[in-house]
Amino acid sequence: MAAERIINKFGTMKGWNSVTVNLMGRDVEGITQLSYNDSQEKENVYGAGPYPVGRSRGNYEAEASITLFKEEVDALKLAMPPGRRLLDVAPFDIVVEYEADDGMIYKDVIRNCEFTNDGIEVSQADGTIATEYELIVSHIDWNVI
Repeated sequence: MAAERIINKFGTMKGWNSVTVNLMGRDVEGITQLSYNDSQEKENVYGAGPYPVGRSRGNYEAEASITLFKEEVDALKLAMPPGRRLLDVAPFDIVVEYEADDGMIYKDVIRNCEFTNDGIEVSQADGTIATEYELIVSHIDWNVI
């Protein structure tokens, strides 16, 4: 008898609806996009012969950006002292949680974030205003328990 073929072995897949983003102590609802990644330079090290004798590691780098509706940004700004800008916000962590179908929660933490830009771009016929904010981050903790 042939082996049973499992069509969907992972169950319900994680998508935008399973993501919760916590920014400055509150779950963010006015978010349309979140992007984060990290990298590290790695290079083969050569000695005698044609093949590498080892490998070196260079600097670690993490990047992140977030796209927020104007209303969400306005709420953040209202929580700040008068005369302060997003660029003045002290470093903060962003907690990203992914809930699986079985109730298990996977969590990443983007550490020591700061906004590096502020502004608005809106055009005729836009029904909403959303702006992408680049963040400078120190590192990302993946799969935090």
